Amino acid sequence: MNTICGADCNKCGLKSTCKGCNETCGKPFGDTCIAAEYIKIGGTKGFDEFKRQIMSEFNALNIEGMPQVKELYNLCGSFVNLEYPLPGGEKVKLLNDNKIYLGTQLECEFVDRCFGLVAGMDFLLVCEYGEGGTNPELLVYKKR
Repeated sequence: MNTICGADCNKCGLKSTCKGCNETCGKPFGDTCIAAEYIKIGGTKGFDEFKRQIMSEFNALNIEGMPQVKELYNLCGSFVNLEYPLPGGEKVKLLNDNKIYLGTQLECEFVDRCFGLVAGMDFLLVCEYGEGGTNPELLVYKKR
């Protein structure tokens, strides 16, 4: 498969469910891919600048124990769409399983937990969770 962003599809574990980036105009899982959408608008150079801007916005949050963000990756929503508990005991997912977002995982500097960072064109999300995404806690969800 050919991609818009240059990703190596042969290294992806989702080849069997992916419909291809070029073949779907940047919607390989049925919804938008942030990389494809931004590259269509601003080219690869523009997308790289967009990623740097997002990293800068994450770093400016100054979350205690969170290392500096140095890289972001294209992540399928189904991998990062955790269920967050609400005060009333309900659980809610905030992302779309079929979109591709920018994000990364960072190990917390103080406790045995990880930070999960996800960005869309118009939001930033930071959560903290245990091994395998267990016991997630939403720390930041904000419009950009």
